[in-house]
Amino acid sequence: MESIFSVENLLALVTLTVMEIVLGVDNIIFISILAGKLPTAQQRPARQIGLSLALITRLLLLLSISWIAGLTQPLFEIGPWHVTGRSLIMLGGGLFLIYKATTEIHEKLEGAEHTEQSAAATTLQAVVFQIILLDIVFSLDSVITAVGMANALWVMMTAVIIAVGVMLFLAEGIAKFVSDHPTIKMLALSFLLLIGFSLVAEGFELHIPKGYIYFAMGFSVMVELLNLRVAARARQPVQLHQRYDTTKLSH
Repeated sequence: MESIFSVENLLALVTLTVMEIVLGVDNIIFISILAGKLPTAQQRPARQIGLSLALITRLLLLLSISWIAGLTQPLFEIGPWHVTGRSLIMLGGGLFLIYKATTEIHEKLEGAEHTEQSAAATTLQAVVFQIILLDIVFSLDSVITAVGMANALWVMMTAVIIAVGVMLFLAEGIAKFVSDHPTIKMLALSFLLLIGFSLVAEGFELHIPKGYIYFAMGFSVMVELLNLRVAARARQPVQLHQRYDTTKLSH
């Protein structure tokens, strides 16, 4: 029992949980944008279904560690590129993410007519299907990170469960914030383009440290939050200070 709850395992649990939450931010953004195309009554169920599927997918992948290890074995070679199962999944997921982000940006910039046509064609089933496709890619990346950071299976599974629970708690607030601020939504779509590009690069065995990507995203969000704060202060009415009559106060 002491070996299970050792200091090493507990530190790995805390570190991995934080890492899983950070890696899950892009998942929340993608799910929030897709769910935002649905009627209001269906948006919350879509987010909950999407994150629940992410949890199930990650737990199943953790129980299939040997299969994941096999994904890193070369299937064939094209010149210097060693094509593996993981690289094909990353490449396909990255291209899909770039396509979705580009079409979403197009709809936002082309006006109400295109948006209404897209909303009419969007169903809960279609949104859930797209979420499942991207969950596989995001979950694979998340599980590979977990396997590299911890040795005990219970640590990995517990960290994933806690992280998805936090994501479920934050999802509605993030979705509302993104929906209420069009500039944040456009920024989120640009993040998805960036993440899609990094997945494509991973598919071609070009590793881009995630720290660079998340630093760029965090810095962009900080700048935009400052812009929103400045804009909000500019919209506030000017409050005039009243002068008090000192002669009345003396009486």
